[in-house]
Amino acid sequence: MKISELVEKTGLKTINDYKDREVESVYISDMVSDIITSAKRNSILITLQTHKSLIAAANLVAAAMIVIVKGRRPNDDVVELATKTGIGLFTSDLDTWTFAKKLTKLGLE
Repeated sequence: MKISELVEKTGLKTINDYKDREVESVYISDMVSDIITSAKRNSILITLQTHKSLIAAANLVAAAMIVIVKGRRPNDDVVELATKTGIGLFTSDLDTWTFAKKLTKLGLE
């Protein structure tokens, strides 16, 4: 599923310009070290975190996008870094569990 299709189907709010890539899996974590060791290429990263290290970790594993839950938004410098790397940043007012259930219903795991 393409990011743009996922955004439309889940009601995500777009934070930055992004490359409309294919999404293949989902990974949930709030720990950068966990993301680096376990997230997969072209995954959706779901997190509460909003710091620059998150972008670096997502870039390292070639994640397709980052969804920040509970309506949190990163600072402008984080958005700028994500845009430079081509990683889409999105926010959802839902909590992690509720958003993950939405993705499962769409066939993403």
